[in-house]
Amino acid sequence: MSRTMTRDLTEGRPLKQIVSFALPLLFGVLFQQLYSFVDTAVVGRYLGAERLAAVGATGSVNFLVIGLCLGLCSGFSIPIAQAFGAKDEREIRRCVWHAVLLSGVLSVIFAAASVLLCKPLLRLMNTPEEILDHSARYIGIIFAAIPCCVLYNMAGGILRSLGDSRTPVVFLVLASLVNIVLDLFLIIVCGMDVAGAAVATAVSQLLSGIGCVVVMIRRFPVLHLSRDDRKFDRILARKMLNTGLPMGLQFSITAIGSVMVQWSVNGLGVNAVAAVSGAGKLSMFFACVFDALASTMATFAGQNMGARKLNRIHQGLRCTSVLGIVYCVLAFGVVALFSRPLLGLFIDAAAAPEVTAMGVRYLTINAAFYIPLLFVNIVRLSIQGMGFTRVAMLAGLSEMVARTAVALFVVPAFGYTGACFANPAAWVMADLFLFPCYFQIMRTLRQRLMPDAAEVRSSRKILHLRKAA
Repeated sequence: MSRTMTRDLTEGRPLKQIVSFALPLLFGVLFQQLYSFVDTAVVGRYLGAERLAAVGATGSVNFLVIGLCLGLCSGFSIPIAQAFGAKDEREIRRCVWHAVLLSGVLSVIFAAASVLLCKPLLRLMNTPEEILDHSARYIGIIFAAIPCCVLYNMAGGILRSLGDSRTPVVFLVLASLVNIVLDLFLIIVCGMDVAGAAVATAVSQLLSGIGCVVVMIRRFPVLHLSRDDRKFDRILARKMLNTGLPMGLQFSITAIGSVMVQWSVNGLGVNAVAAVSGAGKLSMFFACVFDALASTMATFAGQNMGARKLNRIHQGLRCTSVLGIVYCVLAFGVVALFSRPLLGLFIDAAAAPEVTAMGVRYLTINAAFYIPLLFVNIVRLSIQGMGFTRVAMLAGLSEMVARTAVALFVVPAFGYTGACFANPAAWVMADLFLFPCYFQIMRTLRQRLMPDAAEVRSSRKILHLRKAA
């Protein structure tokens, strides 16, 4: 197979491969969060706490819809990674073509539907009336630009499936710089209010997606499609959808729980919404490491599943767990010491001391449960990489149940502090489901893919006894 610009994760030391693959991904995820960071910081510092609450109130609806699209892109990437691990070039090209075709059509449908429904959804979530119009304006633009978001994430997913975790980062960094400039220009100079932040994000995503596509066309010979590769195959399309839809639904099911929590927080007033908004953005920044390690395990597990190297998948997960736990301890220490000044990036402590104090409480409680969050990410993405996307979807269902229970019963009883425990409850619940599933899947796969392993061990034992005799 032509290996120009690709990386084979089925060979070499797992730890070294994981670290070298994850570092560019981490850099990329950090810059991806920079989009959100800049939007939130500029809105909070230049437009005030009410506008910050308006943007923050859209977070769960955003996750509900955009998460569905991102899940589809991730799911469509899994067959590509497995074909790469199996060294099947033709299957790689066919999977890429069907992934592009399906994601393009679905992104247009999702964009049209979500733009029409965004304001009713915000009303359903009990969004405070004083920020409703601003929230609808912001999220409406984000939803209209769903094809831009899908373009980057699908192209980046294809590149990562082939072992290239660097190229998506390069264009994401450039796009992030464009996003910063546009945020400042559109909000401060042009006076576009929250709409300026949304437009800046959409344009930046479009640029990064175009950059990834250009590199794919020019530098990856394995992706040069023939007319035969572009023939629509219903069986392959069904296979792609069977992988992508459960992952997309997993994101959306998880988001339903977040919507319920957001609904309960919205009922606590604008200060609570602003505090969760700022602290949530900061917590997502700390979670970038988990996202990078999880994406690494998805590709690592996918390629090694294609190569039928199950023991290597387990070795990779063990190495990733050790790296992640060390990071979790360090991250909690940083949050415990510096949460207040960090929140100052989004919230003026002098002008809104109550909002700052509430933000510190939310961030600290979430950081104390980062280890469960680590395992939710890396175990679920390992399972997805092996092709068991429906199992991962059920883990999302367990998160939804936990968040919904907190929103309906804990928040009414304990107020804002109860809302702070919504995410930790969801992470723990998901782990209780994922760990038994992972070990059961590994046992099943060993029996299915390595049926002769027991016979080989038995033969070696008999040979050893004969030699000893």
